[in-house]
Formats: sequence, structure tokens, C-alpha cells
Amino acid sequence: MRASGALAAGRRALHQEGDLARSRREHAAALAEVADPQTLAETALGLGGMWVHEHRTLTESLAVRALQRQALWVIPPDDPRALRLRIRLAAEADYADAGTARVLRALREAERAGDPVALAEALSLAHHCLLGPGEDQYRRGLALRLIEVASFTGRHCDLVSGLLWHCVDLFLAADPNAERGLAELRALLERREHLAARFVLRALETMLLIRAGRFDEAEPAAELCAKEGIRAGDADAEGWYVLQMLTIRWYQGRAAELAPLIRRAAHSPSLSTFDQAHFAALALVSAPNDQALGRLGAPEDLPSNSSRLLVLHAMIHAGIAAGEHDLVARAAAELKPFARLPVMASLGVSCFGSASEALGAAAVFAGEIDRAIECFSTAVADNLAIGHRPAADSSRLALAAALEARGRTKDVATALRYRQQAGHGGPVAVKCTRQQQGWRLEFGAEALEVEDLVGMAHLAVLLANPGRAVPVAELVGTGEESAQPVLDPQARQEYRRRLEQLAAQAERWQEEAPERAARARQEREWLIAELAAATGRGGRSREFAGSAERARTAVAKAIRRALERIEVQHAELGRRLRAEIRTGMSCCYEPGSR
Repeated sequence: MRASGALAAGRRALHQEGDLARSRREHAAALAEVADPQTLAETALGLGGMWVHEHRTLTESLAVRALQRQALWVIPPDDPRALRLRIRLAAEADYADAGTARVLRALREAERAGDPVALAEALSLAHHCLLGPGEDQYRRGLALRLIEVASFTGRHCDLVSGLLWHCVDLFLAADPNAERGLAELRALLERREHLAARFVLRALETMLLIRAGRFDEAEPAAELCAKEGIRAGDADAEGWYVLQMLTIRWYQGRAAELAPLIRRAAHSPSLSTFDQAHFAALALVSAPNDQALGRLGAPEDLPSNSSRLLVLHAMIHAGIAAGEHDLVARAAAELKPFARLPVMASLGVSCFGSASEALGAAAVFAGEIDRAIECFSTAVADNLAIGHRPAADSSRLALAAALEARGRTKDVATALRYRQQAGHGGPVAVKCTRQQQGWRLEFGAEALEVEDLVGMAHLAVLLANPGRAVPVAELVGTGEESAQPVLDPQARQEYRRRLEQLAAQAERWQEEAPERAARARQEREWLIAELAAATGRGGRSREFAGSAERARTAVAKAIRRALERIEVQHAELGRRLRAEIRTGMSCCYEPGSR
């Protein structure tokens, strides 16, 4: 009696709620009370779970497979549960060696049997074994058929699985309708929850935040996704989090920071032994003389599974860093048939953009600049099509570098345009426009409002003409020989206010943060020296000696005050503009000159 109650609870957790952890607990409890072959078969099926290869440790995996074989031996061959057990064992065997023959044979048997539950399970498990690149069209048919069959099974998990697999297929194929499929899955889960599917939904939503370049939102989303995975009892919770964080850090130029985390994850018993995604990640972040690249094996021998493109992508980039010309060429040859596909991890939970970018990098490494320009141009278009902003920026910068390396007549100008379009991924022109009460600076996806200072008008001219030397006479708009104070009243007032702030900071931080206090005192001393140089007897402001010198000094000081104000409001942008704007008799904005 206790076994039947545990079985009922386990089935509900698995097929209706998507609670994989509870399902395993209930089925394990039922196993302790098994009294007949039918209960043994139900228990063995329930312990298999929703996905292929849910049991990751060697001991757990072998124990569940042995239980399923034992159940298959003791129940009649024509029992519907026997067919479901054969389907499960075929899928597990195929997944282990990246094959498909056994599970597709079992799928055909399920079609002939006419059992909707067995057919639904065969369709879902077969789809899981067909996640390699190049199998898209067949996969799509399986997902659509599963959605149809779900109307006959009465199990929530079948409709959820069908929609989920359909959504995954769209993302892996860079289909423009992918987000529409995601919205349909989200709506289904809003009506009726399913924990395992919710975990995948969170992962895909995190991937989209990364594609949008919204890294500040993507990091907490990745943490939330991992929590959802742990709650659902999914073994991929840790692994997906690591891959998502790697993608964020990759586009931030900080991937090496994750080496210790990835190294621990790559050797975790909870990760699949049939998936090399985390060894690929380790190769990306390791030093060129590390052994991580060697763990990936030969490009020609890689299994056709969901991590194949990611592993080839890693082989190319890590191989370039290590100077492995032969390896890079072989990996590129394997990747070339999938040049227009996005490099994604697992069920599309993380994305490194178009495979064409890695092919372009391989072409540059081989000295084939024309070929590289073709690949990078394709990558830019593909990344824009899937809305992957960081990857599009990366491809633009790579394309600009390749064009500059080729150096034809129009290449340099074209390269500059790509650099200016490259968003936060590289040197990008900052846009400055006048508002009613001041100025608006746009920097990638960010915007900043700055008050109406004289220097902001000068900055607006420079920012609108990147690379052009603008004479100071053009900036001030006059060539008159008129006396002009070195410090206008507003500037003097701002300097005094800043001196008061620095004095207060130096006193406040003296005990808690001596280094900050010292920096405040140094800045105050510098400002005092500046004021002394700009004032004459009685504290009156000095005047410029001549029109050219007056213009040069006035413009330089006005621009400096504007940059100081910008840096107070946005430290990164302020520091960047200080490095990229040159003042003198002519002034120039040179994006990327830091």
C-alpha cells in the first residue's frame, strides 16, 4: 500500500509538476516496498526521469540502468511498460555514444504499437539524442509530433516537453520566431507550473539578456536560474550557471577570472561525462601552455551533440592562443558546414554568436585576410539577425581589424565606420545632443544628462567629428582680440565648492580610510595651485595675453571642467573621454586611442 502511494506521488511530481527531485525520492521510497513486477517496472521508469542521462554519477547511473533491465526481464514482453523500458534503455545507450539508431528504432516500434504515452516518451527522448548540429529538420518534426500526441496522453509534461523542444529547436537554428516560441512556453507555464521546464525557460531568458548586452541583469538572472534548477532537481543547474557566467565574462574581456570556477566545475561528478562543454570552457580561459586544449581530443572525433559547435569554437580560439596551426585548420574545417549557426551550449542556454566569427579568426591566423573579411562580414549580419549585440560588436571590431590589415583604399574608412558602430564592445563614438536644460550624452546603451556648461558645447562639436582636428577658433566661434578672464565666475565658484568638499572628505576619511584622505588632500593642493596660477593681485582673475592663446586656454579649461562634471556622474565615461580627447591649438576626439 505504501508503495502504491509513493508511486502515485512520484508520477504526479514527474509528469504533472516537473519536480525531478521529489519524483526521485518518491520512486526510491516505492522501490523499497516493491511486491510485484508491475510495480518494479513503474519504479524503474520513474527513476529514469524526464531527460536522458539524469543520473550523472557512475554508481547512480549503473544502478538505475540495472534496475530497468531487471524490470524488463520480469514483465511480459507485450506489457506497455516493457516498450517504455526498451525506449528508455535505447535512448540512454545512444546518448552515451552519440548515436541515434537504437532510439529511432524504438521510436518506430512505439509508432506501430499505438500507445500514446510510450510514443510521447520516445519522441522526447529521441529528440534529446538528436541535439547535434545538422539534425535540425528531423528534430523539429519530433517536437511538433510530440505536441500533437500530448493531446492524447493527458500528461502535462508531454505538452510542456513538446513546446520546450520546439522552442529549443528555433533558438539552435537561429529562427526569427524563436522568441515567439519562448513566449508561448512562458504562457503555458503561467497557466500551470512545471519546475523542470521553468528552469529551462529561465536559462533561455538569461541567454537573451546576455545577447542584449544587459550584463548587469544577466548575472543575477543566471543565479536565479541556478536556484530554479536546484529546486527542480536538475543536474545541470551548476553547469549551466558556469557556462552563462563564462559568456558574460567573455564579452567583458574578463573570462580568465573564471578559470578556478570552471576547473572545479569541469571535474564535478554532477556534470555529464558525455559532454565536453566544460572542458571547452576551460580551454578558452586557460593559459596557452595549459593541458586543457589536449583534453578535447581531435576535431574529427568530436561527437555530434549539443556541445559540438562550442567545442570547435573553443578549439579555434585556444588553438590560436597556443600557436597550433594544424589544430585550428582542422577545427575550422569541421565548423565550416555550420558557419551560419549560432554557437550555443546545451539547450541554447548560452550563446557565443555566429560560428562565422571563429572561422574568421582561423582565417586571420592562417593569413587569409580576404577570407577572414568574408567570415566576419557574415558574422556581423548573423549576430544582428539574432539580436546578439555583444557578438555583433565583437564581429565588427574583428572585421575592422581585418580591413585595416588588408589596407585597400576604402578599407580604412570602412574599418572606422565599423569601429564607431561597435557599441561597448570597442572604440565607439559618444553622441552628444543639446537638451532644453543642458546636454545628453549617449554611450552604448547608457545615457547621461549634463548641465549646460561651456565645455559641453565644445565637446558636442568634437564628438560629432571623430578623428577630425578642430581649430580652437572654430570651437569658440570668434577671432576677436578681446580680454577674457582665465577663470569665469562660474568656474571660480565650482573650484571653491570642490575645495570645501575635499577638505571635508580628508577630515572624514582620516581615521577610516587614510589612503582616500591622502588622495583628497592631494587633489585639494592641486586645485589651490591652479587657482593661484589663474588669479592676480587681490584675487582678481588674470586675463589672456593674446587671442590665439586666450582661445586655446579657454577651450582647454572649459573642456576639462565639462569632463570633470561627466566623471562625477559616470566615472567610466569620464575617464574614457579624458583619454580620447586631445586639446591644443586644435582639438580632436579620437575614439579608441586610450
